[in-house]
Amino acid sequence: MTIRGVILAGGKGTRMGELTKVTNKHLLPVGPYPMVYYPLKKLIGAGLKDILLVSGTEHMGDFVELLGSGTGHDCRLTYRVQDQAGGIAQALGLAELFCTNSRSCVLLGDNIFHAPLKPLLDAAAKHPDWAWIGLKQVHDPGRYGVAEVQGSKVLSIEEKPKNPKSDFAVVGIYVYPPDVFNVIKTLKPSGRGELEITDVNNYYLKEGRMGSSVLDGYWTDAGTLDSLDVANELVRKEPPTW
Repeated sequence: MTIRGVILAGGKGTRMGELTKVTNKHLLPVGPYPMVYYPLKKLIGAGLKDILLVSGTEHMGDFVELLGSGTGHDCRLTYRVQDQAGGIAQALGLAELFCTNSRSCVLLGDNIFHAPLKPLLDAAAKHPDWAWIGLKQVHDPGRYGVAEVQGSKVLSIEEKPKNPKSDFAVVGIYVYPPDVFNVIKTLKPSGRGELEITDVNNYYLKEGRMGSSVLDGYWTDAGTLDSLDVANELVRKEPPTW
């Protein structure tokens, strides 16, 4: 079964303060590149050639001007506009036609990590009808979705728990089978008014179709001023492996 790449680069970036008044946070610099280059290069490095980028209305033209058709990056880029911020799962739902009869590898545009993506995709390929998530041990798991694991088996996933059952954060790397879009259509908005990706993941967990891989090397979410500083320092000291 084929697999296609999806980069989710929407959101208002309100946690970035003045930096995102005139640009999308995924266009801010991390080391020598705009932030969005990192998920793009990870997907291309793993062998994916067909990639969809989802972003909001305000700065979609900037992404197109920066990345074009993808020819300069040895890939084929498609773009979809997310008219309103409705959550990660809602943004992924916009990829339905692009991913028809294909698995999808979904990367959040503000995730910066060192290890190559291919080992995770190779593990996920052994179970093509499963969902697969990336995990990373962190010191502050309560800020993230948290996975309780036993070996590579995921036992539970909780969103920002007050008392985390583990220190494994669910990072912004997801692989889904083609039926994920049917799952998204069944979701109800959370208290935040968004369709939550944790609800998608818990569907596959209840179905017994969920696997995981723990990332080697560093990982950070560059979505705040502090974590943007961390990301810049990490990639300067040790550039990612594509």
